Amino acid sequence: MPLTKERNAKIFEEFGGSATNTGSIEGQIAQLTERISQISAHLKQNKKDYSSHRGLMQLVGRRKRFLAYLQKHNLEGYRALIEKLGLRK
Repeated sequence: MPLTKERNAKIFEEFGGSATNTGSIEGQIAQLTERISQISAHLKQNKKDYSSHRGLMQLVGRRKRFLAYLQKHNLEGYRALIEKLGLRK
């Protein structure tokens, strides 16, 4: 189930500064986190859905690369974002 336009705009407004700032790294990480949580909930009910599991692993890898980039370029923003999203690192 993809994110709705309204939910997507709300995520980017909260983390990226404005709803149209879809290129912000913080907004993209927050969007990936939302999608990861949705797919994780789906996989708890459908344990044998291997194609969704593969997609989940790709999203987790992409978020990991984005977090590494953010940590390298903006350490304070990185720490604030993982605290706000509740990620463990």
